[in-house]
Amino acid sequence: MNKITNKNLVGQPIFSQVLNYIPKTKIASIIREKNSDKYYKKIHTFKHLVVMLFGVISKCHSLREICDGMLVCEGKLNHLAIDSSPKRSTLADANKNRSHEVFESIYYMLIGHYKSILSDSKIVGLSIQRLFAIDSTTISLFSNILEGVGRNPKKNGKKKGGIKAHMLIDAKEGVAKFIKLTAAKIHDSTFLKYVMLPKGSYVVFDKAYNKYKLFAEWTERGVYFVTRMKENAVFKILEVKRTYTIPYIVGVIREEIIELTYMDNKEEKTIKLMRIEYVDPITKRALTFISNSFELTAEEIALIYKNRWQIELLFKKIKQNFQLKYFVGDTENVIKIQIWVTLIAHLIVSIIKKVSKSKKAFSNIVTTIRIHLMSYVKLLDFLKNTLKTWEEMKNEKKQEDTQYCLWGP
Repeated sequence: MNKITNKNLVGQPIFSQVLNYIPKTKIASIIREKNSDKYYKKIHTFKHLVVMLFGVISKCHSLREICDGMLVCEGKLNHLAIDSSPKRSTLADANKNRSHEVFESIYYMLIGHYKSILSDSKIVGLSIQRLFAIDSTTISLFSNILEGVGRNPKKNGKKKGGIKAHMLIDAKEGVAKFIKLTAAKIHDSTFLKYVMLPKGSYVVFDKAYNKYKLFAEWTERGVYFVTRMKENAVFKILEVKRTYTIPYIVGVIREEIIELTYMDNKEEKTIKLMRIEYVDPITKRALTFISNSFELTAEEIALIYKNRWQIELLFKKIKQNFQLKYFVGDTENVIKIQIWVTLIAHLIVSIIKKVSKSKKAFSNIVTTIRIHLMSYVKLLDFLKNTLKTWEEMKNEKKQEDTQYCLWGP
């Protein structure tokens, strides 16, 4: 029976096929640059990454679950120089002492390596080539590791810990292009000073990021933005381009050029912007947009803001499909390692979805990989046409079993 089983286990398990999307030569270059293998003999950087990816994809809740689960991989990842599961203490030490920055570098390396695959889609309804979205999401922690936000609880006066992931995504790619991890109390608008956008690009974000001085700097550099206007904003109307007074109308109901005042080194300055009042056709919700673009139509500006929802979908996909509810350590470094590895897992699955041309939902693909992590199945074929691939596998097994019975061992 064992001979038949071994004969059918050809190729590589799905987990190994997933790991093949990580270019080993570039990983080695990062490891040398960061010197991240110094003082680590039992768990080198790549093995550390593989073990943490296993935990994230499998949704393990603890180091013990990761190490015990990795026992299944022994003997199946030898081609990756991973021949054994690490000890729990060894993995804990690596998470504590190896800097999260090496995993951050690996993530950005993968973004650059697969740029052509990720950017093959188009923004429907828009003529612009570069559209970015900015937002943040807070990941709650069950201890006061990083200072949180909000009121102090009445019982012990301590705030729940939290870490905030500020992200810039490319609307074409649907993955994070730039990420900064901070304590939850850090205001969203501080992220903008780290963002460098190319000339001619458009960026969309919510009203929490409104900074008029920065808007003026972007205008000078040829960077365009779309955001919502704050309710208490003070402005001067320079020109009304169009307006509708019919109460039941939806879409753009008012379009005007306004002037906003801001302070720059105690000097009062002004900036001209487009102001658009819009009623969502589905929710009937009234929204007010501002933009420094005078070339796009009001309808296009409203559509750009609608594309901001892509970053919300990204947050949802990451939080629902990977392990970010339980952390395998209580230090800032291990938490950031787990977040970066989660982002790497999301990126690799996004690449697999595009390469396989599968029509399955992202969540279905992640679940398929999780369930069949150590199964010997052709991953891309299985995702593209599950039933056909499964039938072919059964037929191959029948043929091999028949041959074994006829000729014997």
